[in-house]
Amino acid sequence: MKSRATDVLVVGAGAAGLMCAATAGYRGRRVEVLDHAPKAAAKIRISGGGKCNFTNRAVGPEHYLCGNPHFVKSALARYQPQDFIDLVDRHGLAYEERELGKLFCLDRAGDLIQILRTECDWAGVEFQLNTGIERIETLEESSRPLRFRVVTDQDIIECESLVVATGGLSFPKLKASGFGYCLAEQFGLAVTEKRPGLVPLVFDGKMRDFCAAMAGVSLDVTLCNQDTTQSFSEALLFTHQGISGPGVLQISNYWRPGEAIRVNLLPGLKVAEALLQLKRDNAGLKKWLNGFWPKKFTQAWLEKYSLPEPLAELPDDRLRQYAEQLTEWTLYPSDTAGYDKAEVTLGGIDTDAISSKTLEVKNAPGLYFIGEVLDVTGHLGGYNFQWAWSSGFAAGQSV
Repeated sequence: MKSRATDVLVVGAGAAGLMCAATAGYRGRRVEVLDHAPKAAAKIRISGGGKCNFTNRAVGPEHYLCGNPHFVKSALARYQPQDFIDLVDRHGLAYEERELGKLFCLDRAGDLIQILRTECDWAGVEFQLNTGIERIETLEESSRPLRFRVVTDQDIIECESLVVATGGLSFPKLKASGFGYCLAEQFGLAVTEKRPGLVPLVFDGKMRDFCAAMAGVSLDVTLCNQDTTQSFSEALLFTHQGISGPGVLQISNYWRPGEAIRVNLLPGLKVAEALLQLKRDNAGLKKWLNGFWPKKFTQAWLEKYSLPEPLAELPDDRLRQYAEQLTEWTLYPSDTAGYDKAEVTLGGIDTDAISSKTLEVKNAPGLYFIGEVLDVTGHLGGYNFQWAWSSGFAAGQSV
């Protein structure tokens, strides 16, 4: 089997890997990108409904889950959203800004992939796709500056710097795998608990039937986790198995089996006061609710949680209790929809072993982990792609 050497070998041709490769290539490093998938950046291509929410106008550490909340600060500060916006502007990418500062490709995500591939081409990056890795070995000190030998199913590559950008377990149909986690453990690194993130939630029994009957109905709500430490005001979408939509995906990162989530179905309203006013006006509840909800949901809600009318005959305390039910609808999901439906993987390689400035493993010179494979998960809204750009750039400046 033939063998060759390069300065930098990036394993993983996703967002983080491509950013790292181009950054290192522009520094004059010989860079190769290796991936077992037949095409680069498959996750970019399908994300955001094919439009790719590639960053957000406002990005900060508070938008990320990580065992060490300070870990993301250095990389995010060194490569900010405006830096990536400047990059796509130079290439003439058409994009649009949506709610909450989210930036999407105007036409298709493939345009963004082409920009990244072009940057890699200009930086002299070589690609070897559709190639499996059989094993990775550490070379003896005498072999420096070459530190690693990567044995693939086609050849052998030796390199000074090895960058692992293999992503997480979400979207297994796109050939997602746990390779990065296994490699981390090979080098003695701890891997935190992994679970699906930014994922729909599902129910059993009667609640599942209720959701199925409402499938396709969307509501603007505020969702809180059980201890109300996190809340998100975005849309909830009913599905045949449970609930989805931006707000649900957000809260799923903080939900654990057995816990409740609470839904304010009328956010921004003083519901108790409104119900008491309805009582005084001798007005109907159904008509009032139809002013905020789709009629289909109003009908289903009143069938499930009826309130005797006329309201004028009910005590005020009963109306206050009903207001609480509307603003703290308590649900107990049975599970998540799994990695097939998850946008990201929560957990990953423990960042205590990684330099926050360079993304290099502290006790393994030349070995880097970037992107989703680390225990860093962003909120919905372009934050995970920004972490890919920022961590890829930080490593690319160091390899």
